[in-house]
Amino acid sequence: MAISNHERVGKALDLVKTGLAPFVERELRSLYKDRALAEAQRFMTSERLDANRPFAAWDAAVLLRLMWDSWNDVFRRTLGQAERTLVSELRDVRNRWAHQEPFSGDDADRALDSAERLLAAVSASQADEVRKMKMELRRTIFDELARSEKRKSAGTAIESQGTNGLKPWREVVSPHKDVASGRYQQAEFAADLWQVHMGEGTDEYKKPVEFFRRTYLTESLTGLLVGAVRRLADEGGDPVVQLQTNFGGGKTHSMLALYHLFAGVKTSELLGIDAVLKEAGVAKLPPIKRVVLVGNKISPGNPVTKPDGTIVRTLWGELAYQLAGRDGYDLVRAADETGTSPGDALRELFETCAPCLILIDEWVAYARQLFGK
Repeated sequence: MAISNHERVGKALDLVKTGLAPFVERELRSLYKDRALAEAQRFMTSERLDANRPFAAWDAAVLLRLMWDSWNDVFRRTLGQAERTLVSELRDVRNRWAHQEPFSGDDADRALDSAERLLAAVSASQADEVRKMKMELRRTIFDELARSEKRKSAGTAIESQGTNGLKPWREVVSPHKDVASGRYQQAEFAADLWQVHMGEGTDEYKKPVEFFRRTYLTESLTGLLVGAVRRLADEGGDPVVQLQTNFGGGKTHSMLALYHLFAGVKTSELLGIDAVLKEAGVAKLPPIKRVVLVGNKISPGNPVTKPDGTIVRTLWGELAYQLAGRDGYDLVRAADETGTSPGDALRELFETCAPCLILIDEWVAYARQLFGK
């Protein structure tokens, strides 16, 4: 059964409430310790907070207002002006929703996008669910527009005659099936390293063979792959590579290329990779352990319980667990539980698990949540 835009926004606000509560509580307790609730009440002078209700039970409106009113004292330490704008915008969205005001498709899309961005900024897992809602809404809007255009052009035959013997473009170039069928969504083709690591996303990014079939290996990308192959085959190469490009410059795409190159797929099945191995002077890739760390998907304030029951609290713990499961985690357990540097335990971990490929994205998004800790 289809849901209305008002219902979509309501569900998004529920996810905002669930995702923001741990972050708000953590930041207040980090600064004010046992006085967190009293200080929250000081900022919320016109509203009485129930001392017996946990932060997780607070309404989205209360959480957003508290963030806005205490911004300079509390939340400016870890979030920027862009996130403050999102808080203001979502307060307005919540007021419109509470007063039963209608939401157009564009209004709902804007509300869901803002909710996703704010949740992602605090590394709340609920951001993924809001993103899925947003994508479903965009598909709905696109389908409706396509039906509308189809109705307008119904019964009208379009004939295009080439001039000077030139064929029409549609006879020369075949559009991708998603474009030809009217199901193309630009946002679905945005590279997402964590999504691919979790086995999600479109085949163009998720499957190694399809990824390299659709990727043009530029000189820079080829150089990156060659260097990585040499390093992991113990034939030289830099141990650490920092990627710096402007927005949309291909950093995530480059990391995906590394991720898929060492996925264990036969290199003969990966288009263009035989030439990479030849240039690197390596006949065969060794087995490689891969790690993906994306800063806005890992929260230092929200421990994660793995399928085997292991509780991971920090970036170090996530790194060790991805490398060697519980055995790897046990090497850094003490540091993970206390939130301190593992020190020499990392050397032991790398020696045990080498060779390995560690891909780190959105480092600043993670680091800014450690402010003052």
